Amino acid sequence: MGTYNPADVLHALPEIFLSVVAIVVLILSFAAPKQRGWIETVSIIGVVGTGILLVRAAVPLFEPGAAAVSVFSGSYLVDKFAIFFKVVFLLATLLVILMSIDYLPLVGAPIGEFYAILLFSTVGMMFVASGGNLLTLYIGLETMSISLYILCGFLKQEKKSSEAALKYLLMGAFSSGVILYGISLLYGLTGALGFSEIAATLATMDLGNPALLVAMVMLTAGFGFKIAAVPFHMYVPDVYEGAPTTVTAFLAVASEAAGVAALLRVFLGAMPHIQVDWTIMFWILSVLTMTIGNVAAMGQQNIKRMLAYSSIAHIGYVLIGFVAGAELGISAVLFYVLVYAFMTAGAFAMVVLLRTETVKGDLIEDFAGLGQAKPIAAAAMLVFLLSLTGIPPTAGFVGKFYIFGAAIKAGYVWLALIAVINTAISLFYYMRVAMVMYMHEPPKALVLSPSRPLHVAVAFAVLGTLIIGIYPGPFLEFAQASILGLLQ
Repeated sequence: MGTYNPADVLHALPEIFLSVVAIVVLILSFAAPKQRGWIETVSIIGVVGTGILLVRAAVPLFEPGAAAVSVFSGSYLVDKFAIFFKVVFLLATLLVILMSIDYLPLVGAPIGEFYAILLFSTVGMMFVASGGNLLTLYIGLETMSISLYILCGFLKQEKKSSEAALKYLLMGAFSSGVILYGISLLYGLTGALGFSEIAATLATMDLGNPALLVAMVMLTAGFGFKIAAVPFHMYVPDVYEGAPTTVTAFLAVASEAAGVAALLRVFLGAMPHIQVDWTIMFWILSVLTMTIGNVAAMGQQNIKRMLAYSSIAHIGYVLIGFVAGAELGISAVLFYVLVYAFMTAGAFAMVVLLRTETVKGDLIEDFAGLGQAKPIAAAAMLVFLLSLTGIPPTAGFVGKFYIFGAAIKAGYVWLALIAVINTAISLFYYMRVAMVMYMHEPPKALVLSPSRPLHVAVAFAVLGTLIIGIYPGPFLEFAQASILGLLQ
């Protein structure tokens, strides 16, 4: 057991600052519940301020020869890998706040509590990314998950929202138990919780121990739920459909990114010596996840359910890079997570844009005639759909190019071929939305949300999707540099 060093606190300033802001937002929601504008502004300042503190912490890490910092007796890591994922979490949180400013009053959701819980969830994700041992990672996951259970049920007057929260809670509790069981087995075998200590102990052990295999399977199942991989995905369509749309966007982008970060930390950091075993398992999961996700998405009429199955399929693509491994495969995973954040958040922002007093905007048919009535909005949605499909010059194309390329270079040609076939399948349901937008007649009065923050979120997502697609170099270099923090 190490000693406590007060200076360690300085390394966790981004999380501390964001937690303080979340508490301030919560107090404001009780002290001045009718003062609209303050709570949203403070929340945005909190996210931007955390981003500035993050940049301050990141600058020394990107200097030549700089090494990762391990504090709090190794339970908290400050490395490029953590910085990368925290950037993704903060981007997603900022986009969701912008999307929610005028959406929440429209659907009758409590405002102050929403932003406070959203920020607490982001803090949990940041601890997941910086987790130096299984305990920190688990606490971060639970902080994130408990906040998300509450956010899913925020529309108490709607039966589907309550149902979504209950389903998510039950499945989340089950998966947390499974992860804990895996952690306890791993701790029992190695006597350590730190990733590097576990890896060092496993290197001296008999890797054929059945308990180690059970621990690996348990952790795969638990994290499989967190990232919505098949067959642990059954809750996803109902939760995505029932939750408030901005919460669904947060689930699809930030929550899944946190699950990927946890997966990479545990399997690459603690169990690299049994990579041959878990690679076979994730090869199968990847094929099942992208195939079932894409095939199920084809029959959906509700766009939130369609995007739910789409997100499942994209996790299948992410697992390809995980299977490929090495620097190329893992950096492709990180790059794809960043790309996915922009294009998926943008697609959900378009669903929010269609939400008015009379139209929910949840159905694909609600997009009918958008190309004629609102051509700029339709063009934005088309960019997101093209990127989700993987068509140039969008970010989605570059992301898939590097993921599939990493698989081929690692010798997983069949896996890359299956992914290409799945991409062709996805073209059907993404372009069905485009066809409805451009080839169906619009209703008499097609009204979009006048929310300026929402328009900013859509524009930001469009720019991110196009800029990364046209000029991916700096983003790829950022992803490649971030891997060094994980593979050191």
